This record gives sequence, structure tokens and C-alpha cells, in this order.
Amino acid sequence: MNSPQYLNINNLKVTIFQAYLFWENIDKNLQNLSLRLSIGVKEKTDLIVLPEMFNTGFSMNAVELAEEMNGKTMQWMKQIAQKYECVVTGSLIIKEDGNYYNRLIWMLPDGESSHYDKRHLFGLGDEDKSYTPGKDKVIVELKGWKIRLAICYDLRFPVWLRNQNEEYDILLIIASWPDKRSAHWKALIPARAIENQSYVIAANRVGHDGKEVYHSGHSMCIDPMGKTVYYKPEDEDLYTFSIGYEELVKTRRSFPFLKDADNFKIL
Repeated sequence: MNSPQYLNINNLKVTIFQAYLFWENIDKNLQNLSLRLSIGVKEKTDLIVLPEMFNTGFSMNAVELAEEMNGKTMQWMKQIAQKYECVVTGSLIIKEDGNYYNRLIWMLPDGESSHYDKRHLFGLGDEDKSYTPGKDKVIVELKGWKIRLAICYDLRFPVWLRNQNEEYDILLIIASWPDKRSAHWKALIPARAIENQSYVIAANRVGHDGKEVYHSGHSMCIDPMGKTVYYKPEDEDLYTFSIGYEELVKTRRSFPFLKDADNFKIL
């Protein structure tokens, strides 16, 4: 943070939707999400964050459920982003060039989008047998904030998520993380925030999926000092909170640990 430009960066309003998802039912999920958003979004927000595979649940049925980049769910995301005049993000199953991806979409209000394909596929759940891993890290910008995109299992791989040269301000993680490993989720998110001196925004789902795996939420936002900005265990929740850039700058100036980090390159 060698420039006073940060003084022009405003607080960011973020809405996490810790949603219950209907198993492999795209239409029902999109209808329910639309309804819940219409009731729950009561103030202007900059970003709406949805869970991993928000339109189907975490399914390996890629062949049946995949959409293309101009498909129904992408059109829905465009409509939601335009309606609320904010960015909408979440992942879905995308088919492209004969491959299937667990793809996080970053949808802008003007209909333009960026995407991140999940790099670390969950072998324990056979995700690696159904999907192609992504290769590229993706950092997007919103109101001057630099945001690193990640999906669920990526959380376990700190080298992949390492914040080199203060390249990002927020690590954004969407997930379908099961309750039986919630202790790991609750430990790893603050660790990523502290070691990378960034905010971590993590959105999980709730409820049972089609394989009777229970998800207990625990969506949260942790600041660069490891303090909790937002946290919600259990139950569906739609909540808007604000994070401040000045706090990020203060932390990095008071504790300039990132400058002492090891330099490396992931091939």
C-alpha cells in the first residue's frame, strides 16, 4: 500500500445468501432464489454471493445438468445482476468444448462476465471423474477492491491461494461444505485471512443434498486480523454487511508480513 489511492476506495457492501438448494432441480432453485432475494435484499448492495452449484446442488451428474455459457442460469444471473444493480456470483455446471467445469461466474449488471474454473476437484466425492480442473487463478475488481475467486475444496490449498505482492484484498470462496467437516471449514477460513492479510468472504449452503449429506452453513466474513465480521451457522440466511478498505490498509501497514513472504511460481 504505497499509494494514497486507497483513500478513494469506498466500503464494500456484500450480501451472502446461505441458501437451501433443491437437488438437481434447476427451475425450482432459480425460482426459490428469485423469491428469497426479492424478500431479503432490503438495501443497496454491491455484491450478491451464492453457494457452489447454486442451481443444482453439488452433483456429479454433469452430463444431464450442464448448461452452456448462454444457458438458462446465465440468463437468470444477468437478470438478477441488472435488477439489483450489483455483481452476482456463484458456480454452476458448464459444458464447453466437450469438457465439464465447476465454474464460478462473476456477473456484472451490464451482462458482461468473468469466470473461474475450480482448480482442486474433490476426489473423495469423485468430482475429478466428472469435471475438468481449471488452470488459472482469477482476480476481479469491484469498486477498487481486488477479489480472488475460489471454490470450496480450494480452501485446503494455501499455496494456491497465497496472496503474493498484495495482489488481492478479498479472498472469495463459495462452497458446498458438509457439516461433518465443518470444524475444518471454521479453522481454515480465519487462517487464510490472517496469513494473506485479506478479508475472506465464504458462502456455504444449508440442508441435505440428494445423497443425504447435511450442510450446516457457517458462512462468514473474516477480516485481515482474523476477527469475525459476519457468521451464520445453520438455517437459510440472507444478510448484507459492509467491509472497510481502511481497516485492510491499517493491518498491512501495522504488520507488514506479506513483504517477507517467499516468492514462488505454481506451474
